[in-house]
Amino acid sequence: MIFDQNVQYLSMAFWQIIMVAGPVLLVALSVGLFIGLIQAATSINEMTLSFVPKLFIVLLTMSLMATFTITQMTDYFAYIFDEISRKGL
Repeated sequence: MIFDQNVQYLSMAFWQIIMVAGPVLLVALSVGLFIGLIQAATSINEMTLSFVPKLFIVLLTMSLMATFTITQMTDYFAYIFDEISRKGL
């Protein structure tokens, strides 16, 4: 029974990682792919052309997702701390 609960807590933790980091990583991946295609088509291989737009778009995405991220993490940690206090550890 304890093993099953630990697996459930670990599964919840991995799900939280996916929910919080997933959107930002998907945006960074798609922007990097788009810029890479443009650089390949135009034969411009400047590193700052791929880094600076990706940086700004990822920062914009993080700022737009901030309330969702804080809500997800607050709910998760409230649940975990409630479970800890319930078990008396």
